[in-house]
Amino acid sequence: MRASGTFKVAEFTPIPLPSPAIETALPVGVSTMEKQYEGEIIGRSATLFTAAFDQSSGTGTYVAMESFEGTLHGQVGTFNFAHSAATLGEGRQDEFFVIVRGSGTAALAGITGAGGMAVDADGTHRIWFDYELGP
Repeated sequence: MRASGTFKVAEFTPIPLPSPAIETALPVGVSTMEKQYEGEIIGRSATLFTAAFDQSSGTGTYVAMESFEGTLHGQVGTFNFAHSAATLGEGRQDEFFVIVRGSGTAALAGITGAGGMAVDADGTHRIWFDYELGP
């Protein structure tokens, strides 16, 4: 099944880090995020977000682990999903998106699958899950 929706970042909080042991051309950061979802996906997520990113050029790569609580097509529960992508100022490439096996609870227990994200020209953030529910 495919569930799709939109989301808004409700909170983005950088976490202070000690000076890195290895300096590279892009600074590395860690943040937490909270997101709110609407559409066939309704709920919220808490995210641990890491990135090597240059704000001025929009170049870098991020890796995120999200814990979702809510509904997919009316099925209530929780699960984790991981995603990453690279950016070169505009657009996304080298994308990875997976639902973490064994992480589902309640009506979403046994959830498996993948998905994706996109940002429209007007700034709308879209997300979709291609998923199956199993034992």
